[in-house]
Amino acid sequence: MSKPIFEAVDNLATGGITVMALNSLDFVIPGQWQNIVGFENTITAVTGTDDPEYIQAIGERAVALYNDKSQGYQTAMWLYETVDAGSSALGAAAMASKVGESIPLLGFLNNLTPKAETAQTIDLGVKLVAEIVAFCQINGIPGDSVGDFLAALADYGGESLMRMAALICFDGLVPLGPDFIIKAIDGLSGMGPDQLEGNKTFQGIRDVIPGGDSGGQLGFINQSMDSVRGWMSDFVESRGLSPEMVVGNLRGFVEVADDKLDYLGAFIDVSTNYYSHTGTQTLARRLIERAAAEM
Repeated sequence: MSKPIFEAVDNLATGGITVMALNSLDFVIPGQWQNIVGFENTITAVTGTDDPEYIQAIGERAVALYNDKSQGYQTAMWLYETVDAGSSALGAAAMASKVGESIPLLGFLNNLTPKAETAQTIDLGVKLVAEIVAFCQINGIPGDSVGDFLAALADYGGESLMRMAALICFDGLVPLGPDFIIKAIDGLSGMGPDQLEGNKTFQGIRDVIPGGDSGGQLGFINQSMDSVRGWMSDFVESRGLSPEMVVGNLRGFVEVADDKLDYLGAFIDVSTNYYSHTGTQTLARRLIERAAAEM
């Protein structure tokens, strides 16, 4: 088991590159995401109470739910963390000394290479599937319930909506361009199982991706991308999103030179853990909501 849920929430970053990158996306979903850190703070934010006894009771019930292996909460946490690790924590140490500053990237980018489009496409597909499977685990439904996930997307808000916004912006628009959805679907449909098997993000979570073998799993990733294309297209078009707009807002937090934009996707991969950060917040919220409903 990973660390206790209360510890994971207490240890979330209050600043640094991940939080700066997520804050740069506030223009996409204005006011939807606040970086709530701390288990007790989250209970207060979710329930509206500041009664210490009630907070204690809710916290104990939420922890018990998380620790119950018959529930899917630990698997969801593992998914969020493993997907981020697959994207790579390579740059975390290099960035540690820069926390809280505007980050000049030029020296650091010399040590990075842009990701191949194939790898970026697989990462996007696998992260989407991780979101679907984690959603199913949290809600106690079968892991291949793409229809249920699609229906729930309409009600996504807060941390969950921010995670999808970051997926679209940082794993779609920035590295793959404005037509990232078509590119990803075409790329995945023209891919063989061997290419999928060589991807670290896929390797990390392959045991929980529906489909049986890597060929069937590639089919499920394809199906998942195809099912959300309408929602993602609407999300991008309704907000007028473009790679330039995302990078322009990111520039308010991180210094990026125009001739280094192809490195930006790699930089975000190695220096942020936006997926597990917002995933932990989503999980805490769902646990607290359920614990409060059961009180």
